[in-house]
Amino acid sequence: MTDTAPAAIPPTSQVTLTDGRVELALGSPPPSGPYANDDLLPVPVEKRTWTTYNFSALWVGMAHNTASWTLASGLIAVGMDWKQAVFTIALANLIVLVPMLLTGHAGPKYGIPFPVFARASFGVRGANLPAVVRALVACGWFGIQTWIGGEAIYFLAGKLIGDSWANASHIGGYAWTMWLSFALFWVLQVAIIYRGWRRSAASRTGRRPSCSSARSSCCGG
Repeated sequence: MTDTAPAAIPPTSQVTLTDGRVELALGSPPPSGPYANDDLLPVPVEKRTWTTYNFSALWVGMAHNTASWTLASGLIAVGMDWKQAVFTIALANLIVLVPMLLTGHAGPKYGIPFPVFARASFGVRGANLPAVVRALVACGWFGIQTWIGGEAIYFLAGKLIGDSWANASHIGGYAWTMWLSFALFWVLQVAIIYRGWRRSAASRTGRRPSCSSARSSCCGG
């Protein structure tokens, strides 16, 4: 027999606001039991502070970054001109945006995280599968970003320190200084994550439009 979720919250204990967002009614007891905890409970409307600008800035940051430019340069290397490469990357990001919006809509509307939303289609225990898949993808992407960041440190340090850094002895096919740079950037990212999502999100929101404008100006110049 398949697992079933705890008894649903009575309709009278939730409120639908004029803008379509749903939250628990004031004074209603939060869901409890083995399938609920502080990370999975619905977020109150007053704490859902992200606006269209915040979500747009997040998407720009995901689409307009070093990894995307690296992929575009790879397309140029296999025969595309720069216009075709940039168009391909832009189109791919727009296509990916559609399922992102569809799966992410439940968050701002109901205040629930993805693991809870996935229970509607995968079941209570089955929802662990897409959650783990997302975590594995995140680990892979974290590794890619960290390697690119480590390369930046490696090449910059090589220009400042000289051949003793750039031509260090190799371990596993790369200079040991490259592995050190990778580790340094890994520590930097973990430190940012440790500070908390809210602080990093606030920094991202203010940084993305200015970074995009600066890059566009450089390309135009």
